Amino acid sequence: MSVPTSLEAAVARDRRLVMAAIVVLTALSWAYLVSMARDMGGGMNAGMAMPMGPAAWTSGYAAMMLVMWVVMMAGMMLPSAMPMILTVATIGRRRRARGQPHVATAVFVAGYLIAWGGFSVAATAAQWGLEQAALLSPMMVSTSPVFGGLLLIAAGLYQVTPLKHACLRHCRSPFDFVLNRWCDGAAGALRMGVEHGLYCLGCCWVAMVLLFVFGVMNLLWIAALAILVLLEKVVPGGHRIAWAFGGLMVGGGVWMLAS
Repeated sequence: MSVPTSLEAAVARDRRLVMAAIVVLTALSWAYLVSMARDMGGGMNAGMAMPMGPAAWTSGYAAMMLVMWVVMMAGMMLPSAMPMILTVATIGRRRRARGQPHVATAVFVAGYLIAWGGFSVAATAAQWGLEQAALLSPMMVSTSPVFGGLLLIAAGLYQVTPLKHACLRHCRSPFDFVLNRWCDGAAGALRMGVEHGLYCLGCCWVAMVLLFVFGVMNLLWIAALAILVLLEKVVPGGHRIAWAFGGLMVGGGVWMLAS
């Protein structure tokens, strides 16, 4: 058995620390969502209940919804981004050991979350618009089978588009991404994080939009969609999983429209 070098030991230690940090951030995100759902009366089988009718969209309420979306995206997306984050951490440690410019893993993660923060702003605005149009109930669930069915069909069709699979290939190839897009320094790390987040967004945004069908605070569906994203990105043959789920989404949409 070979004895690990000091560099290999440092790389292994960094990877363990990064994995622990992602697990902690994900756990805290889910704890917040569970607490919020319980406080609002949602729980595991419903959306976030508003028993007194639609909430007034004050600046405070809008800020609360934005925080909810940001935390939700972190809890759903960070686990699937772990291979890329670990790759950045490993290469960064090796470059630092050789005295070469490197990047901070935390800054890369911050850039990744900035990209999903932009989506969270758009999702909050969409939630407000759908509530004003009476397409979303006070429980944050679609009120229209036609709207829900069409959204499911659109999401399913997107699963087989070239754009979806181009973004998915980038998400599934961390070494290819860092070798072709590596940028040194804090600004470079932030840029790489944002760029990877945008690829991830292009791969997964439609799945997130499905929360408007199943319930924005339906924890079972949040977990199911997070698992779908994870399987697409890390399991061999993830593109086939994307096609299969796309077919299920189209079938579900057709069933919703027919019923």
